[in-house]
Amino acid sequence: MKVWILRLGHRRIRDQRITSHCALVARAFGADGISYSGEKDENLEKSIKKLVKNWGGPFEIKYEKNWKKLIKNWKGKVVHLTMYGLLIQDKIKEIKKSKNLLIVVGSEKVPGEVYQLSNWNIAVTNQPHSEVAALAIFLDRYFEKKELKKEFKNKKIKIIPQKREKKVLKV
Repeated sequence: MKVWILRLGHRRIRDQRITSHCALVARAFGADGISYSGEKDENLEKSIKKLVKNWGGPFEIKYEKNWKKLIKNWKGKVVHLTMYGLLIQDKIKEIKKSKNLLIVVGSEKVPGEVYQLSNWNIAVTNQPHSEVAALAIFLDRYFEKKELKKEFKNKKIKIIPQKREKKVLKV
């Protein structure tokens, strides 16, 4: 089973934090990797690769010049997260039957073709909200909270949960 994220239309100046937060959420919540389209951003890639090196993996980040080709060639099902879609609670059981999942997260105005190429257009709410929040909620529902206790391989840093103070171990 493979779960991959596609972040559409990255713009270096405007979207640096949002795209990096999509990658952080994708990794922490169980996805195998993220591809991004739009402007190539080597700083974004270096930042995520450094995070994986320190906090563990596996997790990959890739630049995808042609997002349409990635969607069309995906060997599995495609979920587009959009506030205009069907509610997650009505479709999550059906989606979970898929072996390989590509989750499309928009940025600037999403091309209408994305809605047509996707197997599901899914909303976590039909109200305006953050694409980062939508991704986190979707992955949490998809993995049924199992991702919250995931142990990452080859980590150099680990947090030990505490009631009040911070405890970080260098492994």
